[in-house]
Amino acid sequence: MIRGAHTMFYSSQPEALRAFFRDKLGFPARDVGDGWLIFDLPEADLGVHPADGEDGARSGTPNVSFYCDDIAKTVAELTARGVEFTGPVEDHGYGFVTFFRAPGDFAIQLYQPKYGK
Repeated sequence: MIRGAHTMFYSSQPEALRAFFRDKLGFPARDVGDGWLIFDLPEADLGVHPADGEDGARSGTPNVSFYCDDIAKTVAELTARGVEFTGPVEDHGYGFVTFFRAPGDFAIQLYQPKYGK
């Protein structure tokens, strides 16, 4: 039976992105050889959204985002670690949302859900 999920980021700066996840986001990691880090992530959930090629993502597009319990506190902590946010926190209906930059030209969503966890 499935017991977890493995997510991947394909990056033009893999070493820098690995260091970002380890040092800035604080994810624990195991080196499985030659500096190749596999990160232990906290809990996860999965959503399925309708494709919208004009205003959203086309069908077949995966997305990874992170969520937290207190977005103001999390943004402050990550900013203190040198994480750059692309804009202010906004209410998107399902939660309070912002995005941060990561090496390799990623803008990653961070949100505080309004739905129960």
